[in-house]
Amino acid sequence: MENGLIVEDVYKSYGTKVVLDNLDLRVRNGEFCTLVGPSGCGKSTLLRLILGEEQPSAGRISLNGKLLGPPSVQRGIVFQRYSLFPHLSVADNVSLGLRLGNRVSAKEARAEAMQYLERMRLAEHAGKYPHQLSGGMQQRVAIAQSLIMKPEILLMDEPFGALDPDTREDMQLFLLELWEQEQMTLFFVTHDLGEAAFLGTRLLVLSQYYTDDRGDGDGINRGAKIVADHQLPRSPFGTGEKFSQGFGQLIDQIREEGFDPAYRQHARDFNLKHPDAFQTLTEMELRRGRESP
Repeated sequence: MENGLIVEDVYKSYGTKVVLDNLDLRVRNGEFCTLVGPSGCGKSTLLRLILGEEQPSAGRISLNGKLLGPPSVQRGIVFQRYSLFPHLSVADNVSLGLRLGNRVSAKEARAEAMQYLERMRLAEHAGKYPHQLSGGMQQRVAIAQSLIMKPEILLMDEPFGALDPDTREDMQLFLLELWEQEQMTLFFVTHDLGEAAFLGTRLLVLSQYYTDDRGDGDGINRGAKIVADHQLPRSPFGTGEKFSQGFGQLIDQIREEGFDPAYRQHARDFNLKHPDAFQTLTEMELRRGRESP
């Protein structure tokens, strides 16, 4: 699979601290991929590597056949804290990326910004300033700000984490609707397991809680790997499904696979059932040199 996001043998360390340990991942174009894991496991580090803010210590990351370099408009990003300029109107915030570098005229940028605001159901608020909007509305402006640059992948780092529960659920439904309309590739990091299972077509569990043939002694400096890769229904769960037995069982399984320090799968036994999942293990990690399917 040449198109899409491909992470191959990516290793990331800071000094002697290993954060990501020979990570492998393929994400198809148009997929809604959610990522969960314990605090400090490297979720945001992986996001920064894909964005290009940092480079892997080893390995490679490519998008649609091209190796990734520094941040570019091909990779959009939406953070938990809205990336809006308080002194600019909503329309000017959305059109700013187009106006920088004279990509288009100011008139054309304004017209395109209004198109995106209509899709975000915010056209009537185009002349307002960020402080005049609710948290959910500000986050929709931030999404429009990224989408107007037509990125090949949109990265989202806990974008709804600061919202109240009702607004958060509204934004989840809005994002699903937008994803279905745009057929865009989404890579969504969250600490909320229910949110990850509700939104994604694919759910990745990144964790440092595993073992391999290197053992578990004090001298082992092991970073996180993808320990589970779940294929979720193409039709998203309805909001009522969040309270179903099956949904609860999935959450319990994810919690055990990645969040329980006492539950340490061997690397060869990871739950990598998604058709695009793959894993390469070093001879030290799997001494017989076997590679998982």
